[in-house]
Amino acid sequence: MIATEHPVNDFIRAAESALTDPAAVSQRDMLARATPLLRQHAVAEFGEFEALRQHLKRVRRHTLENLDHYLPRFELEAIRNGNQVHFADSGDEMNAIVLDICRQHGARRIAKGKSMVTEETELAAALQRERMEVVETDLGEYIIQLAGEKPAHIVGPARHKTIAQIRQLFLDHHKLGSRELDSAESLVAEARQIMRKHFLEAEVGIIGANALIAENGYSMLVTNEGNGDLCANLPRTLIVCTTFDRILPRGEDAAALQRLLARSATGQRQTCYTSYYSGPRREVEGSGPVETHIILLDNHRSDLLDGPFHEMLDCIRCGACLNHCPIFAAAGGQAYGSVYPGPMGSVLAPLLESLETHAALPDACTSCGRCEEVCPASIPLPGLLRELRREKSQRGIGSSRWRLGLRLHAWLACHPALYRWATGLAIRSLNWLGRRRGVFHRLPFASGWTGQRDFPSPQRGTFMQQYAARERHREHEQ
Repeated sequence: MIATEHPVNDFIRAAESALTDPAAVSQRDMLARATPLLRQHAVAEFGEFEALRQHLKRVRRHTLENLDHYLPRFELEAIRNGNQVHFADSGDEMNAIVLDICRQHGARRIAKGKSMVTEETELAAALQRERMEVVETDLGEYIIQLAGEKPAHIVGPARHKTIAQIRQLFLDHHKLGSRELDSAESLVAEARQIMRKHFLEAEVGIIGANALIAENGYSMLVTNEGNGDLCANLPRTLIVCTTFDRILPRGEDAAALQRLLARSATGQRQTCYTSYYSGPRREVEGSGPVETHIILLDNHRSDLLDGPFHEMLDCIRCGACLNHCPIFAAAGGQAYGSVYPGPMGSVLAPLLESLETHAALPDACTSCGRCEEVCPASIPLPGLLRELRREKSQRGIGSSRWRLGLRLHAWLACHPALYRWATGLAIRSLNWLGRRRGVFHRLPFASGWTGQRDFPSPQRGTFMQQYAARERHREHEQ
């Protein structure tokens, strides 16, 4: 299952609400301008990004097409390393496995690293219902946990929060007396102070994985804070929650993925911490977990393997498509009502939960194609969104008025002469009606546009009419 904050088909309403906060809109605009520049610089500096992207695409395709070989190989090697490997068909089953492990060890305190999979299954809430103390140790996730919100971005969960808002959260939740907390540095220092206690007292650590390596049974995790290593090495029991599509054949494939991931996600050459976990500590080792578990979640992913959406399994969760999407920049991640926002979430959420629940998301796209251009996995996101829209239309999901309008447009487009006559009439009429003001503040059937901006009065004549007139003028001059 995917956690959802909004009722069915509520993306439009949530996006409209997000646009009413000028400060939040300004912050999203600033991030939308800055983050693509960081990626652009990192990719240009690397020089071999495209070749590596195509290489990793072939590796991922090969791995998923031969999962019957690589999945048992990973399981065998992981068990040889001392891990216990579990398979979960659904989010509820994964949560139940984690809960059972915690109960076996009498654990009440859990230190949790950043993991989109555990967000997907709402693991923290499931453990808290059993009166376990679960603390998110990634700073962004911790801020969101204090705020009682869902992440706004898969890489930067709290990127929508201002320093002032974070300061107030810390003052409200950390009973440390009077203090200024007037800078980002002071906020980070206080978070470290609070987090240290949780790391030292936790009986169970929970982390995710960016890659699973079939040849040796290792898991790879990349972070910028080091909290993943503390979650993995300080508690006596470690649980790695991930999905089977993270499997890669060799260690060098995981290293290649890391080189693409860091540049695409944050514009870094590499993340601050790249860690490989083999299993529980050995007798000669003085630190590390005594017991380790790896849980591989399915949650409808196996249904995608041979279908038209199989390329979504190549996604490396970098967030580049979010950073370049004009819809995401305008509406913000929380408007999507899904753990996975932006273009990748607009495909994943309907597939992993239901198209009925997230019927509006396939339409949250301008078809500009920027998401596909920057995706390190070369996933054809605009095409997949169009496929979902086609499926939605076939199944009669969504507004009947909207579907009728699309059918009428399709019929008209199949009759070129009639189409040119009708559009020409509409253009001339709008030009005549708007000739004084130059814009329309309101238009019938277009409140979605005019609710946020004025509609420019069109010039006289359609594009084809103006083009034909220009060609006639050119021929006359010759």
